[in-house]
Amino acid sequence: MLTIAPVAAKAGRTTPAADPNATAPADPAGATVDPGQVLARIFDVRGRVVLVTGGASGLGLAIATVLASCGARVIIADRDETRLAAAASELPAVEPALVDVADGAAIDALVEGVLDRHGRLDVAFANAGIGAGRGPGDATGLIEAFDLALWQQVLDVNLTGVVHTVRAAARPMKQQRSGSIVVTASTAGLRQDPYVSYSYVVAKAGVVNLVHQAALDLARWQVRVNAIAPGPFRTNLGGGGPRRPDADARWAAAVPLGRMGDPAEIRGLALLLASDASSFMTGAVYPIDGGQLLQSPALGPVG
Repeated sequence: MLTIAPVAAKAGRTTPAADPNATAPADPAGATVDPGQVLARIFDVRGRVVLVTGGASGLGLAIATVLASCGARVIIADRDETRLAAAASELPAVEPALVDVADGAAIDALVEGVLDRHGRLDVAFANAGIGAGRGPGDATGLIEAFDLALWQQVLDVNLTGVVHTVRAAARPMKQQRSGSIVVTASTAGLRQDPYVSYSYVVAKAGVVNLVHQAALDLARWQVRVNAIAPGPFRTNLGGGGPRRPDADARWAAAVPLGRMGDPAEIRGLALLLASDASSFMTGAVYPIDGGQLLQSPALGPVG
């Protein structure tokens, strides 16, 4: 493992202005409550040691950004050295580490290094993932036609890589008797999806059940395990390049909110699951998909 040194309101309506003379609400005991202090206390992650795999771009970078900005000590791991260096330049407070999650020994060494430097690991986001191949809406993505080499590549990262990360994080968290593990699943792991490959759907479905099993296992040590299930986001996997009118039209039809998600929209859920605000939440999968799961995608007729 190579470790790099840290480097609007609707038209026609008016929104009432805040009253500068208003007093903060009182709690049931009669004491004055500062809402900002309440939020800061509930969602406090200051000083927490957080590992984010796949943290150099997309959803991982958004997760790392919000946690670092809230005072966490964040380590971002990624196998793309160029993106990792760019992320470290953008977020000088984070610690970047060059690592491939498909390499279990490298992930173990990464976590050991975190423990050597910080003494603990409080939160781990098993976020790294790749996409390869097409879904069954394309001739190359049919069950009898998809590339088995690409199948194995996706499973190595998206399923086995998650297993490596969860296992490595669980060891110190069990000793601490505390911790939060958050896995990036997908709405494609919760139902069929003609737009993505067999390998991606199968890997993400496996991840969902891994979360359920690990949550049951690790609850005895007060370690929480949950999953975020993103729908279509504008990332490297979801089409983060130049906007294509045909792709935008497709997502407008497939997502009730009429668009793809922006990576920044993952921040609230990530902060919730990293903080004590989620202290009684484990074994759950939380979709964040613009309502995509409300609609059922279908393939067109065979020509």
